[in-house]
Amino acid sequence: MLIKTRGIVLNFIKYRETSIIARVYTEQLGVQSYIVNSVRTKGKGSRIALFQPFTLLDMVVYTSHKGGLTRISEYKCAYPFSSIPFDIRKSSMLLFLSEVVSRTVKEEEENPALFHFLYQAIVAFDEIEENFENFHLVFLLQLSHHLGFGPTSGKEIVEQVAFSANAQSATSAPTVLALQAYEEYFDMLLHDAARATIPNGRVRRELLAVLVRYYQLHVDKLGEIKSLSILSEVLAE
Repeated sequence: MLIKTRGIVLNFIKYRETSIIARVYTEQLGVQSYIVNSVRTKGKGSRIALFQPFTLLDMVVYTSHKGGLTRISEYKCAYPFSSIPFDIRKSSMLLFLSEVVSRTVKEEEENPALFHFLYQAIVAFDEIEENFENFHLVFLLQLSHHLGFGPTSGKEIVEQVAFSANAQSATSAPTVLALQAYEEYFDMLLHDAARATIPNGRVRRELLAVLVRYYQLHVDKLGEIKSLSILSEVLAE
């Protein structure tokens, strides 16, 4: 059976000589894995760029009642990025966020609200020309609500992280006192993101580390986000 759907590429692994197995979050079917043949060829015929993290696709896909790997009948880029590939800060943020989504969104079922949030957030991020330094923080806070553990206040985040095991790993500053100082920033990001003011890159990186720890408390086997260190380096002052 063939189904037409939009999709958000999460990641891919190499498969045989020129093919890949791509994980895609689809609008109609949730998270699916597809074998895509002959996309890693050399030269102008290569289409591997269409399967980079968070690429937006229009697809016609095969489905099977048995589940498992299927194939894509047709695919094309639904929204060509105009800024993300050319800005190292944006591309690093996108890589990090795609890894978080890949590790947290796993349902093989339709979720229109979540798909719409992800799709629109990616498009909006590409269109933003400046003042996007807090985008990843706001994205994670909003995503957490779609995943079922969204906080209502900065105090809620701080208390859970401060008194969890290994809380010290979330920030190099004195745990409880440092985290309490972040409550106001989280409140602004939660309730008035457009006006939120984070004083510098150091504080922004520490807020991100706290948010990652918050996710680790709520997502089973989330583990280490490998691209976090890359993003922190790129966004360093």
